[in-house]
Amino acid sequence: MRSHLRALRTERGWSQQQLGDMLEVSRQSVNAIETGRYDPSLPLAFRIAELFGLAIEQVFISPSAAD
Repeated sequence: MRSHLRALRTERGWSQQQLGDMLEVSRQSVNAIETGRYDPSLPLAFRIAELFGLAIEQVFISPSAAD
């Protein structure tokens, strides 16, 4: 699944470590989500969206919509 996570994070000047700390996940998890190697669980995806004050659809791109 693709996401806008990297752009959202960098717009706020947050490092992957800082974002991971806020979400209570590792920096490696943030990196894997940003690079599309890991799809977050639904609860984590909602926490990410809430942290940025966005709807989940504004952060994550549905695989069917990415075509």
